Amino acid sequence: MNGKTSEFAAICASCAEAGSLENVVFHSPASKGDRLKVKGTPKNVSGRLVVQFETFLTEGRVTHDNVSTEKVTDAVLSLLKDFRRADLKAAGGSASLMSSKDGEKVTLIRHGDLNAAADKPTDGNNRTKKHLLTGEERFLFEIGVSDEKGRVRDKMGAKFRQINRFSEYITEAVAKLHEKEKVYVADLCCGKSYLSFAAYHTIKNVLGRDVEMYCVDLKKSVMDYCRDVAAKCGFDGMQFVCGDIFEYTPPHRPDMVISLHACDTATDAVLECAIKYGAEIILSTPCCHHELNEKMDCPTLDFIGRRPLLRQKLCTAATDALRLMRLEAAGYDTDATELIDPEDTPKNVMLRGHLKRTRDDKKSRAALEEYKKTYEFMFGYAPKDLPEIN
Repeated sequence: MNGKTSEFAAICASCAEAGSLENVVFHSPASKGDRLKVKGTPKNVSGRLVVQFETFLTEGRVTHDNVSTEKVTDAVLSLLKDFRRADLKAAGGSASLMSSKDGEKVTLIRHGDLNAAADKPTDGNNRTKKHLLTGEERFLFEIGVSDEKGRVRDKMGAKFRQINRFSEYITEAVAKLHEKEKVYVADLCCGKSYLSFAAYHTIKNVLGRDVEMYCVDLKKSVMDYCRDVAAKCGFDGMQFVCGDIFEYTPPHRPDMVISLHACDTATDAVLECAIKYGAEIILSTPCCHHELNEKMDCPTLDFIGRRPLLRQKLCTAATDALRLMRLEAAGYDTDATELIDPEDTPKNVMLRGHLKRTRDDKKSRAALEEYKKTYEFMFGYAPKDLPEIN
């Protein structure tokens, strides 16, 4: 074993034992196989410090293995037989180990003080320091995200991260609502209601607020499935309605409207319904953006539009920008943010709207005019069925 390889393994073990290790990543496999990379992160499991090695496999699979700090050296040396590069980050510095293809040349680079003490506690495997959800929630088991022991299934890691991040957005949104006895939420074009269940659990069980939720979708079989999940979880404040969202009138005006990946113009329908309801909060993550891509008629932008890939990217960004302009014309403060890492899904943009407490009709009229002009610029014709602001 090369001396530099042994030195790198010793650095990993030393940082792990000192609690200063942030992570160590092994990549650039030495030969073709099912392992793409391995990431080691310190965890506190039942009061015991370990390094959790996440192995990223082909076909999107991920496995986990917890290694005690005493065995980190052996684990690292074993991994370095299969990977030609490893990068370590610690509280006070970093280190990288690089091997040539034939393994003859090994380079070790160190930066900073790798003996520096950690300035923050190691994250526990209970994940409460990072996530609102642990994986042990009953609804996560019922929708197939975790198993009966509360372990997130290998292929559901991205969905679990998505649900967790959305729960954080729900927490922020509820904090903006007026204090009231009950929070009313509508999930339009809800599909299998993953986010509905997350929102209900977060508001009811995490935030301790009473909540009533209306979930609407066209597919009867999916709504029947969701009712069954809600019953098993004791989510008795959830209603599932099979129908067209434009024809549906909720029993109570929703304080919040949410939507995940409503396809193409269905997202626009969701936003129009939210405006009609006068929802105080809107959280919407669009799906595909076909309409503008098919109908865009803007000679000024032909230098982009004549290239299919760039046209798609342009239309995606322009469509979401138009949607935010539409909300601003209706009196909302808006922004766009990422729901989840784009490596997990490219459909990761969340559009957010917060209805202003006092409406400024002059600004709303100006926003509506800007929206009309921009819409006509992109499509070649004016939008229809927009309300007039006096």
